Amino acid sequence: MCFRIARVVSALDQDSLRVLADALARLDRGFNLPGSTPATADADVARVLTEVADRLHDNFPYFHPLYAGQMLKPPHPVARLAYALSLWINPNNHALDGGRASSRMEKEAVAALAHMVGFDAHLGHLTGGGTMANLEALWVASQLRPGAAVLASSQAHYTHKRISAVLGLAFEDVAHDANGHMDMQALAQRLERGGVGTVVATLGTTATGSVDPLADIVALRDRFNFHLHADAAYGGYFGLIDSLDAPARRAFDHLQHADSIVIDPHKHGLQPYGCGCVLFREPAVGRFYNHDSPYTYFSSDELHLGEISLECSRPGAAAVALWATQRLLPLERGGVFARGLAGGRAAARELHARISRDLRFVPGFSPELDIVVWLPRAESLSAASDRSRRIFAAAAAEGLHLAVATLPAEFFHLPPDMRRDADRVTCLRSVLMKPEHREWVDAIWTLLDRATDTVIRA
Repeated sequence: MCFRIARVVSALDQDSLRVLADALARLDRGFNLPGSTPATADADVARVLTEVADRLHDNFPYFHPLYAGQMLKPPHPVARLAYALSLWINPNNHALDGGRASSRMEKEAVAALAHMVGFDAHLGHLTGGGTMANLEALWVASQLRPGAAVLASSQAHYTHKRISAVLGLAFEDVAHDANGHMDMQALAQRLERGGVGTVVATLGTTATGSVDPLADIVALRDRFNFHLHADAAYGGYFGLIDSLDAPARRAFDHLQHADSIVIDPHKHGLQPYGCGCVLFREPAVGRFYNHDSPYTYFSSDELHLGEISLECSRPGAAAVALWATQRLLPLERGGVFARGLAGGRAAARELHARISRDLRFVPGFSPELDIVVWLPRAESLSAASDRSRRIFAAAAAEGLHLAVATLPAEFFHLPPDMRRDADRVTCLRSVLMKPEHREWVDAIWTLLDRATDTVIRA
């Protein structure tokens, strides 16, 4: 089965449009209705779409392997086509009467995600993204433990602090270690003081891809009785691959013990934006969502997705696309989908190895997932920060698109002659999340090498 992005070397995929046309014809025949949709002048549509295409050129080529900067991954063709196909109906997955088929597809797709993380029973649904999914998880946690504080690593996503403020909850950072993990000693000391309702474990930080030691946090949960939320928005799918290092493997194997989990299919799940997912281990938390509507839930006694969601109208298209992708690429450990993830991780580790051997660079810690961070060598951290920004620009001029990030200096294996004139440093960062990145490491390295030489010689 082909997993690669169609014709990525030369152009955006256009061949799949023929498949969409055939599927649309089948969809039309299934309804067998007289024509009623008002026609739009083709010339007017063509004119506007031409303008749209021209405007969209003001983007980086996110779909191409030489875009290796931020966490932007193109949807799989089947997701793109299924999403588009459903838009001719435009279902709303708030209530069954707004999206019967797409609501069932959402439940099936979410059940597959719950099975992937090891939940025997679950309550869950899709959201517009990880932020909304995390909000729902922390909201439920606040209902279970009202007034208690939320803890997360200082390397966790900033959304947790912001969501806690929205919910009126106290939020506290927990210190991290030199590998970007939550510090277990610091967490235990804070828990001893009491007043903690929720601990957020991050499985794949968005800065470095670090995986918090979930097994150790589970052990602390059993001792201190807090709500354990796993923010696996970025890394949630990596439990499917066989090549994880032992600490990360142990963390993913303990996902089933979390009370709630967030996964973003629009990150590694090959979905269009926005598609997040929140899962609860105990279906009984659905009682917190209880509400009534005088006109929405009349069509069936079956549970409507709007009855277990803070969001109301939600795109059925997102559910259709996710269902179709999981139908084509099942969530099987070591399967085709998992091998795509493993390819990106292998690319990240290969790039990290090359950086570690090159005296022009200072490596960060070895990637646990598929994010690489590194510094250009310089006489001081402030000089390295400046050089990072210049290499970023020079690489873009060569057609290689990286990212920069400001991180703690302790994340890097600093040489003794490098002056520590700052606690944080601006580094280069690459997210190698596309399956094709394994085949493009040589090209990425060639352009990085050229850009680095250009900056050093300037």
